[in-house]
Amino acid sequence: MRRIALILLFNFILLNFNAQEVAVLKYSGGGDWYSNPTSLPNLISFCNERINTKLNVKPETVEVGSSDIFQYPLVHMTGHGNVYFSVEDAENLRNYLISGGFLHIDDNYGMEPFITRELKKVFPNKDLVELPANHIIFNIAFPFKNGLPKIHEHDGKRPQAFGIYHEGRLVLLFTYESDLGDGWEDPTVHNDSEDVREKALKMGANIIKYAFEN
Repeated sequence: MRRIALILLFNFILLNFNAQEVAVLKYSGGGDWYSNPTSLPNLISFCNERINTKLNVKPETVEVGSSDIFQYPLVHMTGHGNVYFSVEDAENLRNYLISGGFLHIDDNYGMEPFITRELKKVFPNKDLVELPANHIIFNIAFPFKNGLPKIHEHDGKRPQAFGIYHEGRLVLLFTYESDLGDGWEDPTVHNDSEDVREKALKMGANIIKYAFEN
């Protein structure tokens, strides 16, 4: 028990040494973890400009089972298809999250059944719970009075933001039927209007600000 506590303390220290960096999460299972290559760089540039972050505009890639994950207070995960976490991956991700890390999972369409299944390996006794529209993450930098914005239609369902809490802290955010990442991409990729892209980027900035400050 003491050994586990020391490991978690050490990991927490590592997280705080690199207080403002984000990374893309690489996972197994065949899903396209690398989709939306312009998304995160564009969001980072927006955040550096609008909420005064000082992030590297070329985010690193980190594997879910690597100890390198502890270098980043925020890790972003996306894709369309299958996700698979080994026992070691799940344990590493759980330790990362409970020691101060934050994971944002953005369903790029078709990811939901797979990530829901795999998160049960990470937190067997926890469920994804929907965040209310008045949650601070929707207002911390830019206001979204109705909660998560709708960026792409997909199945026409309402956008939903789900979270997992550990000891009262939101450690994981899963954005579903919104597709923020598509809205962060270069304008020519999806031909979204400026208004749609602005909404997506502002919500992304809220997520980054929340992860760094909570």
